[in-house]
Amino acid sequence: MVAKSRTWTARKEDLRSEWYVVDATGLPLGRLASNVAKILRGKHKPIYTPHLNTGDHVIVVNAERVLVTGRKLDDKVYTRYSGYPGGLRSRTLRQQQDLDPTFPIYHAVRGMLQKNRLGRDMLRRLRVYAGPDHHHQAQRPTRITFNEKGDVQIG
Repeated sequence: MVAKSRTWTARKEDLRSEWYVVDATGLPLGRLASNVAKILRGKHKPIYTPHLNTGDHVIVVNAERVLVTGRKLDDKVYTRYSGYPGGLRSRTLRQQQDLDPTFPIYHAVRGMLQKNRLGRDMLRRLRVYAGPDHHHQAQRPTRITFNEKGDVQIG
């Protein structure tokens, strides 16, 4: 009789989250957002399990210096609707960055995560700051960068 092999899956006691800092200076918005979403989901870890939050905490600094290519500053429009007649509001990316430089990164990452409780839990681990300073030094975050393929380079 042949022994059955079992598939290993992570359990809650196996999960450990790290803290990482990403500098957004000169990085394209979409590539930055997809790489940050990958880390928030935990897809860079060998213990990735789709139904658990295996991701890490990510701090994005210098959000006001993110690179937006082409004419997206004037062509990309963020809309929101209040639900009332005449309640449709819209702003361009340039207007939105003037009001809140962290919003485009937060919005782009949010769109790349699951639309359920697990995605909201992952999004809580994202911190975005407009300038170079953040107040998470006590967690001793590790600086990471991304190469052309989107692979994570720690250190």
